[in-house]
Amino acid sequence: MKILSIETSCDETAAAIVEDGRKVLANVIASQIDLHAKTGGVVPEVAAREHVLKMMPVLNECLEVAGSDWDDIEALAITKGPGLISSLIIGTETASVISYVKAKPLIPIQHIVGHIYSNWLYVEGGANEGGEVMNEPEFPILILTVSGGHNELILMEGHHKFKVLGETRDDAAGEAFDKVARLLGLGYPGGPIISKMALSGDSARFKLPKTFLEKGSLDFSFSGLKTAVLNVVKKNEGKIDEKFKADMAASFQETVVEVLSEKLMMALMKFPQVKEVHLAGGVSANKRLREIISEKLEKLPRKFLFRHPKSFSYCTDNAAMIAAAGYYLYRSAPKKFKKKTNIIPTTSFEIW
Repeated sequence: MKILSIETSCDETAAAIVEDGRKVLANVIASQIDLHAKTGGVVPEVAAREHVLKMMPVLNECLEVAGSDWDDIEALAITKGPGLISSLIIGTETASVISYVKAKPLIPIQHIVGHIYSNWLYVEGGANEGGEVMNEPEFPILILTVSGGHNELILMEGHHKFKVLGETRDDAAGEAFDKVARLLGLGYPGGPIISKMALSGDSARFKLPKTFLEKGSLDFSFSGLKTAVLNVVKKNEGKIDEKFKADMAASFQETVVEVLSEKLMMALMKFPQVKEVHLAGGVSANKRLREIISEKLEKLPRKFLFRHPKSFSYCTDNAAMIAAAGYYLYRSAPKKFKKKTNIIPTTSFEIW
C-alpha cells in the first residue's frame, strides 16, 4: 500500500511516498532554515507564505522521485497538529482538496506520533540509509521523543497504543538549544551549532543545574537551565570569546543529555517488560545523546535493542514519518477513513 503524506507543522514543506508503512520511495523536504536564520527563529506568517509557494513543487517532485502517479496512491496522510496553526492550515487544506479531487482516504496524524514512527522507516533495498538491515520493531517499546516543542517518555504497547509516562512541563530540550545558541550568538537552528561547538569545549567548566523535579517524576523541565546559562552570560559580558562559547556549549549539552538519558533509565527500571528503546525527534540527531544512552544501556544487566533514525532527514520534521504512522493507523480501521475528507488542524497535543 502506497501512502502519500504531507507535513507542514512548522517551517519544513515536506511530502513523501511510503510503501507498507516502512519502505521510503520518496521523501522531499523544502527547508526554510536560511530564511528564518535572519530572525533567529521561525516567524509563523513567513513560514505559512513559504508553504504556499513550495507546496506544489514539493508534491510534484515527490511523485517524480517515487516514479508514481496519483493512480498508484491508495491513501493520503497529513499532520493535523500540534504545530504552528498558520502552517498546519496550508498542509491540511492541500490534503483535504486532494482527498476530494482524487477521491483518496485521508488519515490525520498527530505530529509526535509521526516522530515515533520514524524508527520504522528504511530506504528501498531492505536497509536504512545507515546500511543496517531493519527488522520490524518488537513491542513493548520505551520511546524518548526530543524535539523543539516537546519531550515525552512514552510506553508503546502496540501500533498506536501509547501511554505517556512523562512530558515537558515548560521548555523542551530543542527550544533550549535554540535559545542558548542565541544567547551565545551562534545562530539558528541551535542544535547542530551547539553540538559542533561542544566538540572543542570543556563540559566541566560550567556547573549548570540538572532539574529532575520531584522524586520519581518522569517529566522534563529546562526553563531553569536556560535561566542559568543567561545568568552566566550576563556575568561574563564583555569577556565572551570562542573558548567561552565552546565550553558553555559543551557544558549545556552535557547537562541536557544527562537529564534526558537519566529519565530514560528511570522509566526503563519501572517497565522491565520493555523489549526495545527508541529515540526520536529532532534532537535524536544529537550524537552525544545517542552515545550516552548507548553507554548507559550497555551497563544494564539485561540488553535492549536501541533504535534511532539513521538518516538525519528522519530526525527532523519530515513527511515519511507521517506516512508510516498513517499506514499503521489505516490498517487498524480502514473503514474509519473516508474519501473526500476535510481535516481541521489543531494546536492541541491531545490527539492520542
